[in-house]
Amino acid sequence: MSDQAWMDSPSERAPAPEIDTTVAHEARVYDYWLGGKDNFEADRALGDAMIHAIPSLPAMARENRAFLGRAVRYLVSEAGIRQFLDIGTGIPTAGNVHEIAQQVAPESRVLYVDHDPIVLAHARALMTSTPEGRTEFIMADLREPKSITSAPELARTLDMDKPVALMLVAILMYFHDNEGVYDWVSTLVDSLPPGSYVAITHPTADFDAASMAGAVAAATQAGITLVPRSKSEVERFFDGLEFVEPGVVPVMDWHPDRPVDDPNAAWYWAGIARKP
Repeated sequence: MSDQAWMDSPSERAPAPEIDTTVAHEARVYDYWLGGKDNFEADRALGDAMIHAIPSLPAMARENRAFLGRAVRYLVSEAGIRQFLDIGTGIPTAGNVHEIAQQVAPESRVLYVDHDPIVLAHARALMTSTPEGRTEFIMADLREPKSITSAPELARTLDMDKPVALMLVAILMYFHDNEGVYDWVSTLVDSLPPGSYVAITHPTADFDAASMAGAVAAATQAGITLVPRSKSEVERFFDGLEFVEPGVVPVMDWHPDRPVDDPNAAWYWAGIARKP
């Protein structure tokens, strides 16, 4: 995207975000686990408190990120997808969706969605693109899925008459069931044309309930919602869709690109499914 296109974007016209660095934030904590530099003392304190409960959390975060790369490569190379709707984008880091997709298919288009002013502050890194493709970032909230599906940025970035991959990677755990998270996902899936795909990862307590409870307690004390879900609860997000083999599995076991000694070492469920 050209500099002028960036200047004309809604993200650039938005007021400068107000960011409180004294309060821990989930995107910055995740950045800390991944070894990034966009985090502050409060984020590192919470990250360390959660690591105290689950010492391998940074390794788990890296495995979740590795799934994103494998998923995008599968969707482009095997499923023929050229359009991505990435919700809950997070702080940009190496291997963003558009970088992976456009490396294989330069014409790929990606719309990034996040409601977080922290992500907005870094959004320019998400606006790069090959000349053949396109990327865009919008501030919108998963809690209001129709604000995403009706956004003008979506209409000018993605062709909703052609298949789209909806990416919900490590985002759904920040919402309780009674907030309507299953309905939000259903609304988004309903907006997709046939032949589209949905990719989800989600932390779980299935492998070690006591340790996960400690991590949830640390997050809750810092004011962050963290809802681990069981395999069946994660599978429910895919209702009405056709699973790509092997279905919902431990994140390290979804189409691994290297030998995996213990697929249960990273406590995330992962899956991709197709809309018939």
